[in-house]
Amino acid sequence: MPEQEQDQGERQGALKRIILLIPGILLCGVVTVISLGIQAAEERIFDHPYIEALVVAILLGMAVRTAWEPSERWRSGIAFSAKQLLEVAVMLLGASISFAAILASGWLLIGAIAVTVVIMLAVSYGLSRILGLKTKLAILIACGNSICGNSAIAAVAPVIEADGDDIASSISFTAILGVLMVLGLPLLIPLLKLTATQYGILAGLTVYAVPQVLAATVPAGIVSTQIGTLVKLVRVLMLGPIVVALSLFVARRRKEGATKAASLSPFKLVPWFIIGFLVLAALRSFQLVPDIAIAPVTKTAAILTVVSMAALGLGVDVRVLSTVGGRVTAAVTLSLMLLLGLSIGLVHFFK
Repeated sequence: MPEQEQDQGERQGALKRIILLIPGILLCGVVTVISLGIQAAEERIFDHPYIEALVVAILLGMAVRTAWEPSERWRSGIAFSAKQLLEVAVMLLGASISFAAILASGWLLIGAIAVTVVIMLAVSYGLSRILGLKTKLAILIACGNSICGNSAIAAVAPVIEADGDDIASSISFTAILGVLMVLGLPLLIPLLKLTATQYGILAGLTVYAVPQVLAATVPAGIVSTQIGTLVKLVRVLMLGPIVVALSLFVARRRKEGATKAASLSPFKLVPWFIIGFLVLAALRSFQLVPDIAIAPVTKTAAILTVVSMAALGLGVDVRVLSTVGGRVTAAVTLSLMLLLGLSIGLVHFFK
């Protein structure tokens, strides 16, 4: 009887914790639905979304937080959405990664993309630190600028345990420059006399999000669109190794002073969602994940990411952003200009 009562008490406690999460999760869900609706409207009007739903979600969440501070009733669900749901989204992204797709792109192009990403990671991080930004915020800016903008920031954030203010800062300012890149990059075609192949590579290396690459390359023709998308996808696939490397680095820092026994566990070394990410990527690479399942899994990951961004926005104090706004803008802008310069130099090797 005592054991049955204990089990019943544990079940009731778990049920109570779940119920406490519902209001906050529903609030994040409402912000998500509105954000997805705005992105859908952009797609109908412009064919491509210039501002992604995850950016809209974090900005809308910040607007709500500015006008109204959530009480304790809402906070647990918001915190759950910001952390646990984001970790699930990162894990599900592994199903969209295929190592065979990377190799099929050609070693020269893969090498050029990898070198560009590594150089810009170091440069962006260094610039951010020189400008006085915190280590975690500098890492987010470096990953966002070098790999795939907001998606990279969202994926890296739970690995380095970044707080909501840092994530909101990096995403907000990166999003603005991402839109400006889409609008301004085509002007370089006549200015630099770029071929369709060269412009496709340039767009794939410098534009943040895959939909934005499409928006930037479609006016230049089908060749630029195909090459730009390919380069961008290979660049996005660099996120996997970077995330794993960061998780190992963070684990190494965290276990300083810990016992050797504790360090032997792979779950202590790498977060559970990164292990899940690698397992799904391996299954996908060996074609053990059916093609029909890829689209639903990827869509689920995208929606969960938007929910998490809504939660992060709801937890952000705009006054905190104002204290780092100028430095973040400078770091993102300078990093993007250097990436653009490096990429322009690189494309001249590809005719």
